[in-house]
Amino acid sequence: MEQLQTLFKVAEVEVSYKSNYNITERPKINCAKDAYSLLMQHWHLGKIEFIEEFKVILLNTTNRVLGIVDISTGGVQGTLADPKIIFSIALKTNSSKIILAHNHPSSNTNPSEADKKLTRKLMEGGKLLDIEVCDHLIVTNYSYYSFADDGIL
Repeated sequence: MEQLQTLFKVAEVEVSYKSNYNITERPKINCAKDAYSLLMQHWHLGKIEFIEEFKVILLNTTNRVLGIVDISTGGVQGTLADPKIIFSIALKTNSSKIILAHNHPSSNTNPSEADKKLTRKLMEGGKLLDIEVCDHLIVTNYSYYSFADDGIL
């Protein structure tokens, strides 16, 4: 019996969440323009026309920003946005909503078919987890495209 116990040792998992701020002092996202403005304050503008990056804005139930997380950095024509990573972070922070965002180094804000497919996939995953995907922004130095504003979400 003792031999079986040593074969099946597993790590203990502990989940905790601590905030060091008053949530009412955090920015509130009311529209895509608010999200874009916030993202531009946190984007490395020297890279926005060089490499593609994917970020997520984490929100509570009243659209207060819990944080912005860098999901991935890729190359000139793409980056990987792993749903497991996105939702594990959203769950860890007890987020009720998320806003997806990535840049197109070409400065073309039109969504690709891959962008649309990823958005649909993440929306379905969010429904299962009760985490609302509020929007997906494609950002450049000068403008943005909002899936929500365009009626795709």
